[in-house]
Amino acid sequence: MATLLSVNVGLPRDVAWNGQTVRTGIWKEPVRGPVTARRLNLDGDGQGDLAGHGGEMRAVFVYQAQSYDHWREHLNRTDLTWGMFGENFTVDGLADDEVCIGDRYRIGGAEFEVSQPRVTCYRLGLRLGEPRMPALVVAHHRPGFYLRVLREGPVQAGDDIVRIGRATERITIAVTDAQLYLPGADIEVMRRLLRVPALSPGWQGSFRELVGGAVPPESPAWPGFRPMRVTAITPETALVSSIRLAPTGPDPLPAARPGQYLTLRLPDAHVRSYSLSAAGPDGYRISVKREGPASTFLTTGLAVGDDLDVAAPRGEFVLDDGTAPIVLLSAGIGVTPVLAMLHALAAAHSTREVWWLHTTRSPADHALAAEAGRLIAGLPHARSHVYYTATDGRVTRSTLEQLDLPIEAQAYVCGPGPFLDVMTAALSSLGLAPEHVHTERFTSLAAINPGVVGGHRRAPHPPATPGTGPAVTFARAGLTVPFAEASLLELAEACDVPTRWACRTGVCHTCVTPLLAGVVEYAPEPLTPPGAGDVLLCCSRPSGPVVLDL
Repeated sequence: MATLLSVNVGLPRDVAWNGQTVRTGIWKEPVRGPVTARRLNLDGDGQGDLAGHGGEMRAVFVYQAQSYDHWREHLNRTDLTWGMFGENFTVDGLADDEVCIGDRYRIGGAEFEVSQPRVTCYRLGLRLGEPRMPALVVAHHRPGFYLRVLREGPVQAGDDIVRIGRATERITIAVTDAQLYLPGADIEVMRRLLRVPALSPGWQGSFRELVGGAVPPESPAWPGFRPMRVTAITPETALVSSIRLAPTGPDPLPAARPGQYLTLRLPDAHVRSYSLSAAGPDGYRISVKREGPASTFLTTGLAVGDDLDVAAPRGEFVLDDGTAPIVLLSAGIGVTPVLAMLHALAAAHSTREVWWLHTTRSPADHALAAEAGRLIAGLPHARSHVYYTATDGRVTRSTLEQLDLPIEAQAYVCGPGPFLDVMTAALSSLGLAPEHVHTERFTSLAAINPGVVGGHRRAPHPPATPGTGPAVTFARAGLTVPFAEASLLELAEACDVPTRWACRTGVCHTCVTPLLAGVVEYAPEPLTPPGAGDVLLCCSRPSGPVVLDL
């Protein structure tokens, strides 16, 4: 029979790490006597980052004494004591390759249900002083697991662990963990896991996407940059011009999906991205607003016949293939990707219900208005609403509420950051499902830095200590610097370029980023490599000049 060897608790604390402050509850210490297991955690325990740990489905974390033995030998460590893996329960037995999602146990006066494996997180490496640990626990099939509290009650070291229920689907913790983090995932196993109601909602969502709810991004149509020729430059307003680009050779261009963007490398080495406002086999079109050095060059310094280096169309802000109503909502030059979607709907003679909602300052600033009007006129179930802020004021939730938009619609929203934030919240509050509200912005993506607290992030800038390595270009941030750190992720952090990460060891793929040009090398090798045209920032270094969509 399995036994509870130690009950460990600890409240969140601030820890210095890499020049930053991390709020974490991974420091756990054994406690004597009984402790009450409650719905959200044990008495005296807490979590620093509730997005990844804690809550009803992750109230108690379990790790095995046998895994401690394994790590003592593998790491040649003699200092590993109960609680160091962040576990609330250190147990004898309950191996990850035996315990199944949905199994139920009685420990002392409480009852529990197995809900999910450990979430891979850099803080385990921080606690043990071994940055590789998030990858190692996955690779060695020893993640540990979380329990949901079914009945609150006291527990203490020495309690027997009695299994009181077995999951119908016998899928172990180790197998479940491998489906998400290791190569060779089995879709049928994921389908079986989705039939286990005990599996936490977060893991259910991940498996649902992998099984078929999400289409994996396509590989870029060509690697790096290729030359394309300017065939036309058309003024649309005083500040906006459309630029047509055609291949320099006889081969037709690969199809671009409506909503995608192009990344251009300009003669001064600046790299910028612009949404496609139209595309076809004979060429692509971008429409650019003059508001900085790069856009000024494109709108005033470029001539027909000039060549530009262009990366393949990219982006996941693309029109879906369903039949639900469509809301295309844009502000200013944000009209460009949704106009490409309107072109696609018109070319397909779509019978979908289409709502075209656009706002700009005035009729004189309304780029591509006549073109949008012609496309809308050709769609049998399209409605158009245009708002000029100079006379109508800003578009608000109240504006949208008056339209009676269909709540089953797929919405595509593009414009300045504040506009996106307001419109996203408004559409959700009006009943559209959050996952049906899609947005596109060409600033740096919002950061995901679990547990990091405080500190004011500056605008992207060169690192304090200049490097001597290959040139690294952060395209969205508009910054090119020599490589100077242990990884591309650390270079981005040194430059205050917003980053996304969780494990920092090549496991979770939170840091996956489009690699627009160049080649990288990995150290350590990721457990599962990223898709073609992508890079894992946390464990990669440039082999030569690289351009990142970051």
